[in-house]
Amino acid sequence: MIHCVRLLALALLALALPLAADDKPKPESGKNVGFEKMKKLVGEWVVADDKGKPTDKVITKFRITAAGSAIEETIFPGEGHEMVSVYHLDKGDLVMTHYCALGNQPKMKLDPKSGEKELKFVFVGGTNLDPDKDMHMHEGSIIIVDDDHIESTWQGYDKGKPAEGHKASYKLVRKK
Repeated sequence: MIHCVRLLALALLALALPLAADDKPKPESGKNVGFEKMKKLVGEWVVADDKGKPTDKVITKFRITAAGSAIEETIFPGEGHEMVSVYHLDKGDLVMTHYCALGNQPKMKLDPKSGEKELKFVFVGGTNLDPDKDMHMHEGSIIIVDDDHIESTWQGYDKGKPAEGHKASYKLVRKK
């Protein structure tokens, strides 16, 4: 009988240990550096002229949405070829989906080899496209020059390789 009581006590203790471990505060997981950099881009960005001065042409707007879990970028806001990219974390990685004027949705992931001031995104898939055949946005980067200046370059692919004439590069200034 005493042996059964001891076994029961050991079994209850074994069950209780994981519960006790769950009661302890968990350390805060580290923030994603790329996502934190993206948050700092919130606002409107206009094209810089050839002297680096801001023009009145808004190219992109960044805003935080979904209770802080996503960043929405509206490219060419209000124009007929307006597009949206949404950046968010997926299992700790910064990813984005680009809702393109071409009618497809390429998905990209932040390259872990991105430099300190660069956010380089590489193609990881997409919907409504065959990357070996269809035109789609395939890769791009945002270089953060300083708090008020960024350079953005995006490369489209067609038939599985960089497409002639489908590369966009902008020098942008934060609209004040």
